[in-house]
Amino acid sequence: MTGYLLRRIAGGLAVLLVLSVIIYAVFYVAPGDPARLACGPRCNPEQIRQVREQLGLNQPVYTQYWHFLQGIVAGHDYSTGTGTMHCQAPCLGLSYQNDQPVTGLIIQRLPATASLAVGAMVLWLLLGVGTGVLSALRRGGITERVLTWLTLAGTATPVFITGLGLLMLFCAYLQWLPFPSYVPLTDDPEQWAWNMLLPWLALALLEAAKYARLTRSSMLETLAEDHIRTFRAYGLAERSIVGGHALRGALAPVIALSAADFGSIFGNAMLTETMFGLPGLGQLMVTSTKTIDLPVVVGVVLVTGTAVVVANILADVLYAVADRRVALR
Repeated sequence: MTGYLLRRIAGGLAVLLVLSVIIYAVFYVAPGDPARLACGPRCNPEQIRQVREQLGLNQPVYTQYWHFLQGIVAGHDYSTGTGTMHCQAPCLGLSYQNDQPVTGLIIQRLPATASLAVGAMVLWLLLGVGTGVLSALRRGGITERVLTWLTLAGTATPVFITGLGLLMLFCAYLQWLPFPSYVPLTDDPEQWAWNMLLPWLALALLEAAKYARLTRSSMLETLAEDHIRTFRAYGLAERSIVGGHALRGALAPVIALSAADFGSIFGNAMLTETMFGLPGLGQLMVTSTKTIDLPVVVGVVLVTGTAVVVANILADVLYAVADRRVALR
């Protein structure tokens, strides 16, 4: 298992290196002048030249990229014209609009996005796996048909429609919940949970439908295998068969899909955070894109890619725990 884990970590680092090259090339080698973007539309050529020298944009592209990697590992020094500002590692650059390290801006917004992503993932796994198992066990009945229609409706409904409907129902009409306003977990855990409930639900309902269908098909396939019939022939309790054997085999594709969907959740989070007013990475990404703040955009994309790679490594480890044969390959 240790060798398998080390191989996965090495592969993940290689993916991140390739990803950083692609991201840097797309945003810094593409047509356009980053120095002009950093200086603003009212700058004259002399001011643009000074900004280009301060940010190191007058150096060859490969040198700029090497300094970018050095900043991630050891930090980077930026000239301010009258002195030097040190950006501590991991340094992802300096924001054009705020003159602040990108890492600091991301750290400020990360708790809201992490709260949304982790909470929604837990909720959609509980709803999706539970609904899928129930549909498989009630195959052919009215329960399965109702759950199938509900999952189809959930898959077809965009997240902004679901979020708007939840706001109108629970906040405006029933008035059971206040309109969400992000409260940090460390300040008040209870208010944090209450204010995150609707964003979690809006994002979870979209994904839970997909997991319900996947779990149902995996459960039906596993329940039809020979060893399950053998357990039943020996008189093993149905609860033990479903919980101890069938569900464990059916969870393998669910684990693999969870890692892949962890990246897509950040895309849906942009809409969800904007709709519910959450100060997360999605909202930061939208704002930075509008102002063409390239270092922030690159930093957010790289952090998102890192999260996806880490999630895939964890999924591979869990997959190997569920099926020991994977670690021996």
